[in-house]
Amino acid sequence: MMVPERDTILVVEDDPTIARLLEIHLSKEGYAVLHATRGREALEICRATPPDLIVLDVRLPDISGYEVGMALRAAPDTQNIPIVVLTAFSERANRLTAHNLVRADYFLGKPFDIEELSSVIRNQLREGRRKGQYHPITNLPTGELVNARLRELLATADWTLALIRVNGFEQFTQHYGVVVGEDVLKFTALLLCDVARQQGDAGDFVGQMVVGPYFLIISSPKQIAAIAAELTSRFDADVKLHYGYRDIQAGRAPVMALSVAVVTSDDGPFADIRQLTEAAEALLPQGVSPAEGERRSVISRREAP
Repeated sequence: MMVPERDTILVVEDDPTIARLLEIHLSKEGYAVLHATRGREALEICRATPPDLIVLDVRLPDISGYEVGMALRAAPDTQNIPIVVLTAFSERANRLTAHNLVRADYFLGKPFDIEELSSVIRNQLREGRRKGQYHPITNLPTGELVNARLRELLATADWTLALIRVNGFEQFTQHYGVVVGEDVLKFTALLLCDVARQQGDAGDFVGQMVVGPYFLIISSPKQIAAIAAELTSRFDADVKLHYGYRDIQAGRAPVMALSVAVVTSDDGPFADIRQLTEAAEALLPQGVSPAEGERRSVISRREAP
């Protein structure tokens, strides 16, 4: 039986006594615990390996916890991480700031009850999974979070939706097994978030469909070309690391590649999100033709009338 991965909690706290208390207690609770003493250090950790939940102090040596929270909410790969604000500043104004600017999921004042904090963490992690808001493998927004974001698009203009499929994923998983297949999904999710952060805008959205190796990026029309080009180029170059060396040498590796279908607001109007996603899926090639012995990723969009 496969042992499930532990949830990772990032503790952002500059008081060594409190930080050590949290690290010991949460580790005993079964969590993997990361620790940052500065705000910028916390942002670097989140960008490299986004945690499942953040316990965030407000008063930090370099930038405030509020600034950390706002920066996390502005990035596509960290914008949906649950944040529990833990601070000695428990006045109403501070609570409003935490909720309005940081969109904190919970607020606890210092001094705090360690058992209450544990209960809050468990409930926040459980609630997110209960609602099906985050994919269990990649932790990307999924389900209703994706549907809500797509519904927002239908009421706005000047947007681009890129639907992304990992072609060859099923054959790869059959060959190498489910665990290695999950590694590919995690790699793809991290790649999407990194490319969106580098080439896109602060408000871009990266999500994953509930079923199948499907992902999506929502961005502006001016950014999507650069996003798609870098995404497919880097995927083709780096996905090879997941193949067996002997399989590559023998030419029997089940090669994967990305299909990217681009739909813009100009392609509408769309009556509902089902019509929108069907329009994007219809553009996805079902297979990718080999080129020089390798399968290459492709980008497709509607032809101008």
